[in-house]
Amino acid sequence: MMNYQKMINRVNAIAIEAGNRIMEIYKQADFNIQLKSDNSPITFADRLANDYIVANLQTAFPQFGILSEESQDDPIRLKKPFVWIIDPLDGTKEFIKKNGEFTVNIGLVENGSPRLGVIWAPALGDLYYAAEGLGAFYERPGEPAKPIRCSSRAKIEEMILMKSRSHAGEKEAKLIEKHKFAAVKTSGSSIKLCLIARGEADVYFRFGPTSEWDICAANCILEQAGGKLTDCLGNPVVYNRPDPLNRNGFLGSNNTIYEQLHQICNELIAS
Repeated sequence: MMNYQKMINRVNAIAIEAGNRIMEIYKQADFNIQLKSDNSPITFADRLANDYIVANLQTAFPQFGILSEESQDDPIRLKKPFVWIIDPLDGTKEFIKKNGEFTVNIGLVENGSPRLGVIWAPALGDLYYAAEGLGAFYERPGEPAKPIRCSSRAKIEEMILMKSRSHAGEKEAKLIEKHKFAAVKTSGSSIKLCLIARGEADVYFRFGPTSEWDICAANCILEQAGGKLTDCLGNPVVYNRPDPLNRNGFLGSNNTIYEQLHQICNELIAS
């Protein structure tokens, strides 16, 4: 049986140190920005954090597989029951804009299901983590960890909708126009799902594609906080697939009126 508490302590330390290295680059004038094959940006900070995280996870857990956004994929991971799913710098666009809304994401899956998640927002000083059976927690440097739970808000007009700072489009505009949420909050990276887990927001619709590393850690944190995340078709997201692209978007919520929110999701996809 896995000692998730011991693992959480180790992974938190790795994520925080990776964030320290990211912040060293964040203070510099030149990020060495390049474009990947999908035209998304990558910086020296992405690579630096990736190398640190991967090396330390391989040393600490040599029996586990690894899938990271910034590493060459090794198909041997597909034969491993436990696999780390890593985004060393989620929200590179926000990093480049210097708005602080970027994170280090480290998730662990067992046979495709999330078991552990750590998200560290180094510029904001926010640490979120969770593991199966332990619950979900929020922590700031020098302060004790606090258990977190999703809100109990169960009416659209009471709910707070999260909106992506860099990926919102026409469907999100229709959503906001048609459904009168109590408020709309905008943020970058996996922070959106963390705020739902913390009870400061309630729902996030993502209609475009993502990759496994974008949501794995947040999926675990959200579920351990009482929330729910599925793809837009209503299926649980399965991780460590041969192709890590999530083509069907996703819906993350506090899980009070999931069916109603899923119906809204379907209507917007069909529109």
